[in-house]
Amino acid sequence: MLKADLHIHTKYSADCNTSLEQIISRCQQTGINCVAIADHGTIEGALKMQSIAPFHVIVAEEILTPRGEIMGMFLKEGIPSGLSVEETISRIKAQDALVAIPHPFDMFRLSALDSEIIEQLAEQIDVIEVFNSRSFFHRSSVKTQIFAQKYGIPGSAGSDAHTAYEIGNTYVEMPEFNGKDDFLNALAKGRVFGHRANPLVHLNSVWARLKSLK
Repeated sequence: MLKADLHIHTKYSADCNTSLEQIISRCQQTGINCVAIADHGTIEGALKMQSIAPFHVIVAEEILTPRGEIMGMFLKEGIPSGLSVEETISRIKAQDALVAIPHPFDMFRLSALDSEIIEQLAEQIDVIEVFNSRSFFHRSSVKTQIFAQKYGIPGSAGSDAHTAYEIGNTYVEMPEFNGKDDFLNALAKGRVFGHRANPLVHLNSVWARLKSLK
């Protein structure tokens, strides 16, 4: 069985200072043996992690659209921010990759995809994040779980780690998989474990972003 943290950031995100080596070390300490590296606006860190990590790495990216973030998973090429929701999804699908929605229905996160859009996109969504450790309130997770069940969408989960010590706060225990289609089948059989992060972790992201502006 895999212990998969399906939402991790690296120093290639402007709001994160965590090196690839720190992530690998922390994963080995916590027993995480599958990760999705989902930096903001780039897959550079994910590709480099895939080449050095001793465990499975899914190349992902959080892509900011005018209506909020969409995550592409199993990407081969990066997708620029600022494109429309429709164009972003089109570019993800053109790579035979998966459309995932991170931290849905999180009313306190400005980058969360607009709730109305999520309902409209239901048939195009391959994966939806039913638990994100950095989301403050339980009700967003409950709403997402109801949505996932209604539309038969596999639910993922992740720490959304921007620091090494957050890795493994949340993970999915799931069967081994081979490729994106097998991943969806395995994810549908997975079980989510974990807990919410201390809200103060967001200060680390703010500090990292300020440092990146210097």
